Amino acid sequence: MTPQEFIKIWTKNDLTEKAGAQSYIEDLCDVLRIEKPRSSGDFCYEKGAIKDSGGQGWADVWKLDCFAWENKKPGRDLKAALAQLREYAGNLGNPPLLIVCDRERIEIHTAFRGYPDEPRCILLNEIGTPENLQILRWVFTDPDKLKPLKSNAAITAEAAGQFAELAEAMRERGIDPQQVAHFLTQCIFCMFAEDEGLLHASPTGDHEIFTGILKAAHADPNKAASRIKNLFTAMQKKDGIYGNDDIAWFNGGLFKTIAVPPLTETDLNILYRAAEGRDWRAIDPTIFGTLFERGLDPKNRAPLGAHYTDVATINKLIEPLITRPLSAEWQAVKTEIMAVQSAASKVKTATAKKQHSKTAADLYHGYLERLRNFRVLDAACGSGNFLYLAMHALKDLEHIAQLDAEALGLGKQLTIETGTGNVLGLEINEYAAELARVTVWIGDIQWSQRNGREINKNPILSSLDGIQHRDALLNVDGTEAQWPQADVIIGNPPFLGDKMMRGELGDDYVTTLRDCYKGRVPGGADLVCYWFDKAQRQIVNGQAKAAGLVSTNSIRGGANRVVLDNICQTTHIFEAWSDENWFDSGTAVRVSLVCFGNFDGAKLDGKAVEAIHADLTAEAGLNLTLARFLRENVNIGFQGSIKTGPMEIDGGTARLWLKQPIQTVSQIVMLYARGQTAWILLVVLQILG
Repeated sequence: MTPQEFIKIWTKNDLTEKAGAQSYIEDLCDVLRIEKPRSSGDFCYEKGAIKDSGGQGWADVWKLDCFAWENKKPGRDLKAALAQLREYAGNLGNPPLLIVCDRERIEIHTAFRGYPDEPRCILLNEIGTPENLQILRWVFTDPDKLKPLKSNAAITAEAAGQFAELAEAMRERGIDPQQVAHFLTQCIFCMFAEDEGLLHASPTGDHEIFTGILKAAHADPNKAASRIKNLFTAMQKKDGIYGNDDIAWFNGGLFKTIAVPPLTETDLNILYRAAEGRDWRAIDPTIFGTLFERGLDPKNRAPLGAHYTDVATINKLIEPLITRPLSAEWQAVKTEIMAVQSAASKVKTATAKKQHSKTAADLYHGYLERLRNFRVLDAACGSGNFLYLAMHALKDLEHIAQLDAEALGLGKQLTIETGTGNVLGLEINEYAAELARVTVWIGDIQWSQRNGREINKNPILSSLDGIQHRDALLNVDGTEAQWPQADVIIGNPPFLGDKMMRGELGDDYVTTLRDCYKGRVPGGADLVCYWFDKAQRQIVNGQAKAAGLVSTNSIRGGANRVVLDNICQTTHIFEAWSDENWFDSGTAVRVSLVCFGNFDGAKLDGKAVEAIHADLTAEAGLNLTLARFLRENVNIGFQGSIKTGPMEIDGGTARLWLKQPIQTVSQIVMLYARGQTAWILLVVLQILG
């Protein structure tokens, strides 16, 4: 069949949706000269799957590792068809392409993991062009050819770089850094909401309200600032209006303070290019906060191109603290439900059957309530990536439980109740705290959109007062700060060695901190140890069940190990990774990931062990943390001088200095062994006389 014949057959074709679905694909395969669906295992019609929202769904056409295809009658809503297809895509093996078609147009949506959706639309009367024929052949034979060039991470990094330059330019004009950061954060969220289709609440056809402001008024900064302020104000309150558009109610605190700084034409052009030229739905919440904090906070010295910690590494804490135990709880509840249902099938009376049904439903809803009430605290939450991943894990758990319950006949839940209310955070950096809230909000919306679930309305953004901007260790008056109660504590507290603390935090703060925690954390311990101590106290006092924290691997010895000794004496370490790669402010470091608390079992570096010692070893019967000094060695040996600063010089300079006259200056140099031969300057300069 030629493309022209195909177009002629299917133009204004009056076949019903069902009658035309397979004929359309058969003819398309003839045009493309490819095999037709004939195998239930890898290429077939009517591929069945359980919908995410419950019930049976059917992909009209499905090809393994290629696509799922939904056909509709001409004129139908393809957006609704795509949402329907997404509901059961996960149960079809997550094909890389999702295709919706009404016989007059074919929409191809990319669904590669970690990449944005870059839709392509092929109209019926244009199907015969060489470009469109090639695209359709790739759909059936090589979908990777349609993979977007840039990942979500790359898009997020580019956006962060763009906003970093804008923020720096505004600060250089003397605008308050906090005002700059807050305004640009509002702009970023506005762009995201616009591209997600959430900004407008009325079907006026104007989907680019914010972009339209920037385009229309970019030559008049005062007019643009006034219009932006009016839009933000409309987003702030219920029943907001901007021009002819009803604006959705966002609330959540992000638009509580509206202070648009003085803008220039250059500022507005940068904002317009960012809004118009980028799909903000592709922003990656796992790195969004980290990258934008580097650009918006003038004190953050990490380069934008620096590495950030990957999701798989963070999940080494999320998995044992949240996913694994709550999954086990659901399996136990599900087993109990099935036992109740089995018993119900054997009783005779309607009253008894009804009681068994109620018991099964109560078990199910009890688990959902458990998830809704589960709280995760990150007491050094930074810009929110740990909190986002924790929330994502809880939403996935509820999602799975709902699917299982639907299959067991317990009815369909219309909404996902877990979300932003499940996470709590403490963060001393004001920029990071605000970005943490935005990260969680964006992640919550993205999860719902990608899984075909309803987004909360009235307001769209729930309050995130649980993410607080304050010191996690000390109150203003120097007393110990209190942490909120939570089920589990997670986080990546700041890596700051004891010798660096006074320089970074100031003498007064460090003195007060060490006095406050005296007897619990040794004076020579690194800053991160105070979080371990606090988490341990929360568990012992019944304010948490378990914790999982990141530390430099030096926590395994010296003064730092005291906090792990205390943990092993009062509770136990149930999972740890003793020596892992990590990136802190763009710098590669070696860290230990430690999970401790009232959970069973013990796994070290991914392997089951009998017990984990405070030095993060697990040799049976050999706990070196119990070793003591031999009295016989007292006063026999001394470790000698230890180099603690950048005192090395090259050999040529050392030899030159050795030839200088001793009467003028005296430098003493010597060879120093440190894995390789180097010169070390022991006395830098001594002026004589």
